Amino acid sequence: MTELWRLGATALAEGYRSGAFDPVEVLNACLTRAAACQSAVNAFVHLDAERGRIAALASRERWARGAPLGPLDGVPISLKDNLHAAGMPTTWGSRLLRDFIAGSDELPVSRLRAAGAVIFGKTNLPEFALQGITDNLLHGPTRNPWDLSLTPGGSSGGAAAAVACGCGPLALVTDGGGSTRRPASHTGLVGFKPSAGLIARGGGLPEIFLEYEVPGMLGRHVSDVQSLAGVLAERALAHASARPARILYVPRFGSNPVEPGIAQRVAEAARQLASLGHAIEEAPPAEWAEEINEVWPVLSSAGLAWMLRDAARFPELRLPAGQAADLSLCGPSAQANAAQGGTANATALFAAFAAIHVLRKRMDEVFSHCDFILTPATAALPWPAQQSHPSEIGGTAVGPRGHAVFTAFANAAGLPAIALPCGFANVLPTGFQLVARPGADAALLALALQYEQAFPWHAHWPPGAVATMAVS
Repeated sequence: MTELWRLGATALAEGYRSGAFDPVEVLNACLTRAAACQSAVNAFVHLDAERGRIAALASRERWARGAPLGPLDGVPISLKDNLHAAGMPTTWGSRLLRDFIAGSDELPVSRLRAAGAVIFGKTNLPEFALQGITDNLLHGPTRNPWDLSLTPGGSSGGAAAAVACGCGPLALVTDGGGSTRRPASHTGLVGFKPSAGLIARGGGLPEIFLEYEVPGMLGRHVSDVQSLAGVLAERALAHASARPARILYVPRFGSNPVEPGIAQRVAEAARQLASLGHAIEEAPPAEWAEEINEVWPVLSSAGLAWMLRDAARFPELRLPAGQAADLSLCGPSAQANAAQGGTANATALFAAFAAIHVLRKRMDEVFSHCDFILTPATAALPWPAQQSHPSEIGGTAVGPRGHAVFTAFANAAGLPAIALPCGFANVLPTGFQLVARPGADAALLALALQYEQAFPWHAHWPPGAVATMAVS
């Protein structure tokens, strides 16, 4: 029998329905798996076995009565540690929030509970979710299960490492510039960022990314991610089938380098999509995102500075009125971001919003000639776990966002985007990104599902996770 921790959400629901196993057994398998992997990978910052088992017992009773609440009833799901869950810590990767316990669920988490999902742990992230790696002074670095010397990326790196190891089939995360899609690519997972506004938020941390950060999801199967997105959006996102589509293949953004192995795998994915009957048009290096990639850090830095300037307003920081946050508790990156944001002037912020305005008009034009955009999900393979970014890509020196050039434009324009695995580059998994026009989430997921069914990947597991960390 396949170990329960290897099963996806759809397979778990089938097993519950048939009586082959129950939610309590599955939760126990995932908790055991998490314990076996934690010391090597450091994916979790908190495990809540007690509340998880209460939820699993209630789910077992519903399945026994033939009255499940939906496709996620009894499915173990982890939460990124910038999402509030009642009775669980939310640290946001910062010592400023050490020991804070959320008094209530934020809206997406509440919807998960109402659907019967078993929330069992919180996953690691960089401080304030502002870096492309997963490391912080409070919890330390998360490591990539495909190579423990490397990062799984960020900011949802803990979630990606957990799902890649089999510590639950799904993770609820956030995506403010690629934080779902790049870690998915680095760990061989599916990572979905929905259209802006598809999944409502509320009752959570201060929104320092405004509406550009949306709930995202990570899983091993497109169908599982589709189910999770549908529950959170409170409407079905199933699509009858993927129709022949016009796909604009953009292998490069401007003059930014792409790791040759990644470029080869993404080019092969374009050929595979063509073999499924889709019309692929290869575009020259696109200049759409150049200005966005330059200004994107301004928005998040200004948001961080805004929050810290009036920190006593926010209960998570637990400060009396008039008292400033102690920035000495923050890591160097957060301090630098706060300083940068605090000196950003109105002209710089207007330039950022103007760039977003121009990009959205440009995307309207692009989607008048195509149905989907195909790009690499990331320009770089994973790099050392405690290094902020790769210093070079394909032999070319790059800056802090050189690896992240393909993703932020989708957040800025409110577009749905998904990362899918497409093979190995230098023995590490990598992936490609598909992007659709706003509101075309169901069609995007249908295309992703068609690709996955034709070119399945989910049988691949990190060798270290299966061998040295294996449990029975």
